[in-house]
Amino acid sequence: MLRLGEKVVIVADAFEQNLPIGDYGYVIAYDRNPDNAFDYVIRIPQANRNFYVTAEDVETEADLLTEEAERTTQEALIDFALSTHNEKLFYQLMNGEAEQTEDAETSPKENMSQAEFIKQVNLRAWI
Repeated sequence: MLRLGEKVVIVADAFEQNLPIGDYGYVIAYDRNPDNAFDYVIRIPQANRNFYVTAEDVETEADLLTEEAERTTQEALIDFALSTHNEKLFYQLMNGEAEQTEDAETSPKENMSQAEFIKQVNLRAWI
């Protein structure tokens, strides 16, 4: 739930009411009427109007900045991996394979059947 006076950005227009998507505004009221689909009343200074919006139509400015920073960091790491020809880092960033390969390396040793274990012991004993 957003606080009163919090700075928000309009990211969608669920009810197609010609909201200025991408503009910022401030939460000025909650709409507590249970028969109404809207959650907040937002004041948009650029439009000099108040809009009724749902919770899905707005996001806080801090959340959007955090998402943009994460996306920019991810792109920078991909560019670094490509420029240094670091294939392992590139695949890790693109597929998230680092977690999967670590699990794959440990799981065959732990989940070996009894017949495979005896075969491995006999091979080592033969050498």
